[in-house]
Amino acid sequence: MENQTLVKEICPTTTQERVKAGALLVDVREKDEVAELAYDVPNIVNIPLSEFEDRYSELPKDKELVMVCKGGGRSLRAAGFLVNHDYTNVVNMQHGIIRWAQKGFPTKGDTSSVLGKNETGGCCGTAPAKNSSCCNSPNSNGSVCC
Repeated sequence: MENQTLVKEICPTTTQERVKAGALLVDVREKDEVAELAYDVPNIVNIPLSEFEDRYSELPKDKELVMVCKGGGRSLRAAGFLVNHDYTNVVNMQHGIIRWAQKGFPTKGDTSSVLGKNETGGCCGTAPAKNSSCCNSPNSNGSVCC
């Protein structure tokens, strides 16, 4: 069996810390998706997954790269690709811009594309029911989030 390196995954909160420390956010969503809703951070580059194999060498090897997309799947694929092409300082942000927006982190554009029109984005990723705290209710996997 070949040696495989697993890609480390981090949450949006850790991503915020890494970006503040100088990491580069690499958004692999397509240009139309980014035009609708974008991460609002200073160190970001957009290389759509459809162009990634041709453009990945534009990314620096001497800087931490945090891969992002809408839900975390495409960015995980891109992160794995980079690791297999001798990039050593690569992590993937789990749950993508969906969770980023749910947490209220800075974005540019219309968050309704990821939050829905009436959702305000509670701590568990869904809006809490009236008169209830999401910290008292289980999330989708049955655990309490707070």
